[in-house]
Amino acid sequence: MPVTKRKEHPVPDTMRAAAIDRPGGPSVLKIRTMPVPRPGESEILIAVESAGIGSWDADMREGWSPSGRPKYPLVLGTDGAGTVAEVGSRVRRFRPGDRVYGYSFDNSKGGFYAEYVVVEAGNAAPAPGNLDASEAGAMPATGLTAIQGVDDALSLRKGETVLVHGASGGVGSLAVQFAKWRGTRVLASASGSKGAALAKRIGADAVVDGKRGDLAAAARMFAPRGLDAILAFAGGESLSSALDGLRRGGRVAWPNGVEPAPRKRRGVKMTAYDAEPGPSEFERLNRAIEGSRLKVPIDREYSLADAAAAHRRLAQGGVLGRIVLRVR
Repeated sequence: MPVTKRKEHPVPDTMRAAAIDRPGGPSVLKIRTMPVPRPGESEILIAVESAGIGSWDADMREGWSPSGRPKYPLVLGTDGAGTVAEVGSRVRRFRPGDRVYGYSFDNSKGGFYAEYVVVEAGNAAPAPGNLDASEAGAMPATGLTAIQGVDDALSLRKGETVLVHGASGGVGSLAVQFAKWRGTRVLASASGSKGAALAKRIGADAVVDGKRGDLAAAARMFAPRGLDAILAFAGGESLSSALDGLRRGGRVAWPNGVEPAPRKRRGVKMTAYDAEPGPSEFERLNRAIEGSRLKVPIDREYSLADAAAAHRRLAQGGVLGRIVLRVR
């Protein structure tokens, strides 16, 4: 067992976790009693309060694994928030009792659908004080994806026009706010009347129904000379239509996993990207959360015991913001 330093309180040997023993539908998620993972020298153990639920969790539940064949039992959950319970012997950035949030994709020691999770210290950060427990748990994966799309993949500048496609989802609803904070004019493509109302409420300058509206026509009305950029969190025919509203030399970015991805177009810079965690990345996200006075839409909250019900809600579609598991 690795040597650890400082503990906030005695950590039990076992914990409750929502895990799967095989791939399948939401019903394969079961509450199990499992060993509490132990942190290595550069890792921290988090007593989880809340965890975010995303479409990638459903993909993993159904058998997809970025590192190859998954190992069962598998605890899902790539991000969440809680309190540091133990720190590894080489960790200096955190102390037991610190309130943190973290993101760890395809974690070999298990995910956030559990009472405890171990992550590398660089994959966690102090949770912003203006977020409550549910908002903090919903934030890391979606927040990093949103701010890195705005800043890195598109390099949006003040005064530019951007279409955020999929603006009522967990990532898109944050990207709208970060893009506005950077000084851009935002056209939001959202799903249905409720999604459109949400996009308007969080600050979009104009909104179009991505399923029923003519995105190209809406883009031309919004930016007669053509959009400068598109940040896409949904794919398909509607995204292809939206590309017609770009100016020559415009940019398009989307996170890997958006399917179908847009086809290349002459004169348009196309960028697929992955969210990357790290101390500097989290510091920038924290500044953006505080500077933008971010609103974090929560579609619905479920207890850990109701993880399967949460995945059924995800499968229904039309999720506004993010679904959250309350673990404690």
